[in-house]
Amino acid sequence: MNTELKAPRSAPAHSTGATATSRRRRANPKDRVFTVVAQTILSLWALVVLLPLLWTVFSSFKSSGGILASPFAMPESWNFDNFVTAWTEAGIGRFFGNTVLVVGVALVLVMLLGAMCAYVLARYDFPGRQVLYYGLIAGLTFPLFLAVVPLFFIMESLYIRGTYIGLILAYVGFALPFTVFFLYAFFRQLPEEIAEAAAIDGAGDFRTFFQVMLPMAGPGMASVTIFNFLGLWNQFLIPIVLNTDRDKYVLAQGLANMQAQQGYDSDWGAMFASVTITIIPVLIVYLIFQRQLQGGIGPSTNK
Repeated sequence: MNTELKAPRSAPAHSTGATATSRRRRANPKDRVFTVVAQTILSLWALVVLLPLLWTVFSSFKSSGGILASPFAMPESWNFDNFVTAWTEAGIGRFFGNTVLVVGVALVLVMLLGAMCAYVLARYDFPGRQVLYYGLIAGLTFPLFLAVVPLFFIMESLYIRGTYIGLILAYVGFALPFTVFFLYAFFRQLPEEIAEAAAIDGAGDFRTFFQVMLPMAGPGMASVTIFNFLGLWNQFLIPIVLNTDRDKYVLAQGLANMQAQQGYDSDWGAMFASVTITIIPVLIVYLIFQRQLQGGIGPSTNK
């Protein structure tokens, strides 16, 4: 009688891997505890951030008497008079336009100059390259309040203090070190073969940068643009020192001036409406570019 010997049947590789993974998960309860603790902390932090924001928005639809009588109650009626008062009588509309102008121009300049500077420092080898890079990085560690006084006298001597161009240049100088630091890693990781292929096709340095390398760093550009927008939109110290012309006030100055003028007789409804107007553009920008922001913080800086 012929007896055939059969080899033992082995489990599929994917099922073995899945079993090992599930076994590791069951055997390591510390991961589950860490997940629960992390989610709890993040939930509490989200409440700390969201509750004051929602309270500000809801209070902007209430009268000053309603805010003082029941500050945490929902508005009885959705009244938009506070927004009209803040936009026209308090001058928030003019301050909003000044902020859009200054931040918009400064953002375009800082992204253009920062991208070009980061690309040159990351892709070209020349004497003093490391000195320039670390000099820019050192600018991130310099306290801003120590720089505003020398900057005040420099702009005074150049006759650009209290002007749009002076404030825009100050914003660009403030955001440039961070922009270079952030984009440096993105340009360092781009393949050198792509630049060489562009050079073989006859593209010069400028064409290679603008048409080939810059689009490839799109996620990093989107992320740093959002960070710069948030930092410049909420800037207070630079304009309060350098921007002394009331007609050129930005939103942060306008809100501070509005509160100082009202004194003890504050129109709290209009004040909350002004703050809400200030917050809305930031939320809109974040919601639009949220996916780019989350996907753009990817490359490491160890190259």
